[in-house]
Amino acid sequence: MSVTHETVAKIANLARIRMDDAEIAKLVPEFNNILAWVEQLGEVDTSGVEPMTAVIENHLRLRDDVIDADPLTGGGVRDAVLANAPAAEHGFFGVPKVIE
Repeated sequence: MSVTHETVAKIANLARIRMDDAEIAKLVPEFNNILAWVEQLGEVDTSGVEPMTAVIENHLRLRDDVIDADPLTGGGVRDAVLANAPAAEHGFFGVPKVIE
């Protein structure tokens, strides 16, 4: 596959990039080199390689989502906190409406 002057001009037009003939002529060999490299990659035998989503394996470090019942560390004291609220509704702070 080869990229021509007209192809680069059409791509520039579609991308709404204004280019003169000198700039287009400079990009033609660059596009052809990129396509040649992609074709070269297509020749590599990858039949024994498993597909992957990233080069480095990433594992999410997860922890159990548990409520700490110790009042010193901040868990399990919802009722005590809501006792100080001027208005509590359904286990949440009640907030007055500010936008009508």
